[in-house]
Amino acid sequence: MQLTHDENQFEPTKFPITLVCDNIYFQQNIGSLFRIGEAFGIEKIIFSGKDIPLNLRKINKTSRSTHLHIPYSVIEENNTLIEYLQENNYEIISLEITSTSKTLKELTLPSDKKIALIIGSEINGVSEELLAISKHIHINMFGKNSSMNVVQAASIALYEFTSKMI
Repeated sequence: MQLTHDENQFEPTKFPITLVCDNIYFQQNIGSLFRIGEAFGIEKIIFSGKDIPLNLRKINKTSRSTHLHIPYSVIEENNTLIEYLQENNYEIISLEITSTSKTLKELTLPSDKKIALIIGSEINGVSEELLAISKHIHINMFGKNSSMNVVQAASIALYEFTSKMI
């Protein structure tokens, strides 16, 4: 028998993870990122970029009201974001295929730092400025395509991160 939300046996847990969304503009993705972030118990979401479309009525269609339970902020400039992450002693990790990226499975997370997981825009991925200050990880894929939807990729990464933190 399927359990209801109230009957599930999951223990609410908060993980020291901040999801950094680098120029993500599709409202369906924004809503879904709130939903997946809440499901994995992350601390907060930072949206990086100008004119992020945080139309809460439209986001609610995919967030299913989880945007009410996760703190979020918008930081318009990358230099301000970089300064914030470095001053607050985050382990900064970008989810992007690069010449130096390691697989998600190879990643070892520090136990003494908060994690900033940077995911990139639907069109251009993670910006060069943010790649320059972060470790790079990627998800192994075995088809011809070399990318996946940002929400799907974030979901896989958050599952791996939280599994390593339990």
